[in-house]
Amino acid sequence: MKVLVDTSVWSLALRKNADPDNQTIMELSELIHELRVAIIGPIRQELLSGISDHNKYEQLKEKLKSFEDVPIGSEQYEYAAQLYNQCRKKGIQGSHVDFLISAVSIKNDFSIFTLDKDFEKYKKYINIKLHSVRRDLIY
Repeated sequence: MKVLVDTSVWSLALRKNADPDNQTIMELSELIHELRVAIIGPIRQELLSGISDHNKYEQLKEKLKSFEDVPIGSEQYEYAAQLYNQCRKKGIQGSHVDFLISAVSIKNDFSIFTLDKDFEKYKKYINIKLHSVRRDLIY
């Protein structure tokens, strides 16, 4: 199963002082090795936004080219709005990007790898699968 990796995980892994022994970073590395990583345009945009150093921006942009964007069409945006409305009715608020991530993951049968605890709240009301660090892997 493919795994849609959220900005929070990428950001942790891409920090200049990232700990290579961090379980989340090791899990991301393993998912990359297994060719299971999925990304969407809004996550790519979030990762590239705010990088003021042009060279660092270009380096990250090049690295991210290894991962093709999952196509997003009207159906996914409409479904994201539906998921947002479902959660909102239950008193759960979230960002539009979070619900787009949820919609894309559901429609493509992906799990979501995130450090954002809001997804645990969404999971109570929408049918998302969350990916967690596999303890049985030998790093």
